[in-house]
Amino acid sequence: MKKRRVVGGVLLAWGMTAGMAWGQLPSPSPVEQQLAAKAKHVTEVTLNQSMLQFASKFMSGKDSDKDKEVAKLIQGLQGIYVREYDFDKDHAYTQTDLDAFRKYMEGASWSPMVRDRTRGVIEGSDVFVKLVNGQMQGLYVLDAESREIDLVLILGPIDVNSLSELGGSFGIPKDAVKKAQKKVTR
Repeated sequence: MKKRRVVGGVLLAWGMTAGMAWGQLPSPSPVEQQLAAKAKHVTEVTLNQSMLQFASKFMSGKDSDKDKEVAKLIQGLQGIYVREYDFDKDHAYTQTDLDAFRKYMEGASWSPMVRDRTRGVIEGSDVFVKLVNGQMQGLYVLDAESREIDLVLILGPIDVNSLSELGGSFGIPKDAVKKAQKKVTR
């Protein structure tokens, strides 16, 4: 099932331009390459605005209510980027790897919303939001567990309460989106 989901995501992302970036930086970044080399399994979903619009035209009519919700949610989005790295052993990544991802979001337009850390433990979570005139225009979630790192970046106007609708659509893993929504709404 996971392979079918990944293949679907790859097929949807097939026509994308080579210059599309993760976090507005050239992709894949060195830290992404390092993590991918260490990981047992990697899932990458990269959907820019035109790919989201194109893919929404091919949504199945089997669950029309969900399709309508997803279509409404992705209206106006500039992109959805998901990265999942699964490892064979605990902490196959370093604190430096995590700090490199956090550094992407440093700047005036992104604000930390959640920082979850335990002293002496490399694992943790971060949620950054981009607010424009009081409206959420971007969401970045980094969730590091002992054998897994999940990254979710959504650019554009976001309805946090509807985020879970994206899971399972366009090859986007359900678990990653649910984790992101849980981190934002707690």
